[in-house]
Amino acid sequence: MDERDIRELIAQVKAGRLSRRAFLHTMLGLGLTAPLVGQMLASVGIASAQPKSSFTPTRRGGGGLLKTLWWQAPTLLNPHFATGTKDQDASRIFYEPLGSYDPDGNILPVLAAEAPSLQNGLVAKDGLSVTWRLRKNVVWHDGKPFTADDVVFNWEYAMDPATAAVSIGQYRDIARIEKLDTHTVKIVFKTPTPFWSAPFCGPTGMIVPKHLFEPFKGAKSREAPTNLKPVGTGAYRFVDFKPGDIVRGEINPRYHVPNRPFFDQIELKGGGDAVSAARAVIQTGEYDYAWNMQVEDDILTRLEQSGKGRIDVALGGNIEHIQLNSTDPWTEIEGERSSIKTKHPFLTDPAVRQTLNLLVDRGAVQEQIYGRTGIATANFLNAPARVQSKNTKWEFNVDKASQILESSGWRRGSDGIRAKDGKKLKLVYQTAINAPRQKNQQVVKQACAKAGIEVDIKSVTASVYFSSDPANPDTYSHFSTDIQMYTTTMTQPDPQRFMDQFTSWEVASRENKWQGRNITRWRNEEYDRLWKAAEAEMDPVKRAALFIKMNDLVIQHTVVIPVVWRPRVAAISNKLRDANQSGWDSDFWALPYWSKQG
Repeated sequence: MDERDIRELIAQVKAGRLSRRAFLHTMLGLGLTAPLVGQMLASVGIASAQPKSSFTPTRRGGGGLLKTLWWQAPTLLNPHFATGTKDQDASRIFYEPLGSYDPDGNILPVLAAEAPSLQNGLVAKDGLSVTWRLRKNVVWHDGKPFTADDVVFNWEYAMDPATAAVSIGQYRDIARIEKLDTHTVKIVFKTPTPFWSAPFCGPTGMIVPKHLFEPFKGAKSREAPTNLKPVGTGAYRFVDFKPGDIVRGEINPRYHVPNRPFFDQIELKGGGDAVSAARAVIQTGEYDYAWNMQVEDDILTRLEQSGKGRIDVALGGNIEHIQLNSTDPWTEIEGERSSIKTKHPFLTDPAVRQTLNLLVDRGAVQEQIYGRTGIATANFLNAPARVQSKNTKWEFNVDKASQILESSGWRRGSDGIRAKDGKKLKLVYQTAINAPRQKNQQVVKQACAKAGIEVDIKSVTASVYFSSDPANPDTYSHFSTDIQMYTTTMTQPDPQRFMDQFTSWEVASRENKWQGRNITRWRNEEYDRLWKAAEAEMDPVKRAALFIKMNDLVIQHTVVIPVVWRPRVAAISNKLRDANQSGWDSDFWALPYWSKQG
C-alpha cells in the first residue's frame, strides 16, 4: 500500500464510508502505531479532541455522588510513586496528563491544547523532539496557574535518583526540555524516539504542581504533605483520603472543560474483594462502577441476570503471569532479601524453569476460571498485534516435566520430593488474595506435586501485596518468595516502557526503595541491547521485530510463565453513561465525561 492508497482510505473515513476502527486495524497491519494513526486522522480534522459522549450537559454538576469500588485500596496519591493501577487510578481523580489514550490508542489532549503530530509540525521528522502547546485556561486546585514550568519540573523531579520515582523510566530518554514560552515546551530526546508520547501521557504521565513539590524534590520526596493531599488540575478537588480505605473528592468549579464534570462528588472505596465489588454494582446497584473484576466468569454471568449492571471488557496488553525469582529470597545481604548479589538455589537451573513452564495448565485456567476475561497465552507481550510473537506455544505435560527433572539429576526422595546436590525442590508461591488467583495456585500446586515439586501457598492481602511501603517485605516488589503471580498492566499502546521491566537497570532493590520495575531480578545483556535498539528504531517493522525477539528471550529463559492475557474487566451500572474503558489508560481516563441516568 502506497501513500496514494492511504490518502484514499483517509478520504473514505472522512466521508463516513469507512470506520475509524477499520482504518486503524488496516494501518496497524502495516506496522504503524495507534498514536501515529490517530495523528494522521487528526491532521485532516477527523480525530476527536475529547472522549466520545452520549450526553451533552448544559451546566457543570448536578449529578450527585459517583460511587466507585477498587478492591485493591490505594495507599498514596502521588502518581510518581504509584505502585500498581490502584494508586494510579486514585491519583487520576485529581491529577491529569498532557494527553490520554482512547480505546484505539489515539492521543486525546487533556492539559495539552492539541495532540502533536508530524502533520502539524510539532513532532520532528527525525524523532529527536516534540513540542507541546499547553492549555492556557488551566489552574491548580489552589488557584495557581498551570504553566510550562510545571512540565519541566516534573521531568526534573522524576529524574532525580534521590526522589526514587516509579515514573523515572518514562523520562530517561529526555536530553532537555526547553521552555519556549509560558505555555509551550519542546522536549528534546537523546536519540530518535519513535514513541515520543511516553513522557507526560497516559496513567504514568500525570503532572504534579511545581510550587508544592519543589521543596520536596530528591531525598525529601516522601515527606511531602501532598503525597496524601493532592492539589491537581482535575475535575475533582481533594476532600479526604484514608490510605487503604477511601478517597473522596468534590467538583472543581474551575475545571478547564466547560460544563464538566457531571457528578458533584466522587467516592473511591478501597478494599474488600472482587466478588463483593461485582455484586455491589451488577446485582444490588449500591455502587456505580467497580474496577478489575477478577472474578470467575460464571459468577459474573449469574450476577448480570439481575439487570442492574454489566461487565465491560476492554482489550489491552495486561498479562496475568507467574514470575520466577532469579535471586535468593531466603538469604539476607545487607538487610535485603532477594538481593542482586545472590542467586536462587535451584531456579537458576534451566531444567527446573522449563519444568515449571510445563506444569501450568493455562487451558484449564481459562476454561474453568476466566472465561471471557482471560485468554490462555504463551507470550508475555500480546498487544498490539504487530508485536505478538508467533514463535512460541504453551504446553501442559506432567509426564514430560517429570522426565526433564529426572534426566537433569533431580531424583525423588522417600517423601516424593525431588532433590539434587542436597537441595530439595520446595518452593513458596505467593500472590494476592482473590478467588481466581487462589484457584490458580491450587492448579499449579497439584501439577507440581505430581512431578515431585512441593509448593507452599502464600496468599497476601491485596492492600499489602501491592503496597508501596518500602519497609514491608510482603510486597510483590520485594519478592520475598520463590515464585509469585499477578497481572502486569500495559498502560500505553506501545511496548517500550512495558518491556523495560526485564532490563538490568530497572532491578528492584533496597537502593531504589524497591521501586525498580524489574521484579524478577533477571539480567541479560542481549535483552538490554534489543531494548535499547528498539528505543531508537524509527522503522516500525524493524522495531516490531525487536520486541518479538525480546518476548522470545524472556519466554525461552522462562523468566516468567504467562498464564492468561487479561482484558480489562469493569462492572458498570446500567444507569452509568460514557464510562468507557481504554485498554491503554487509567479507568478514569475519561472521568469528567461520565454521567448517569435517572
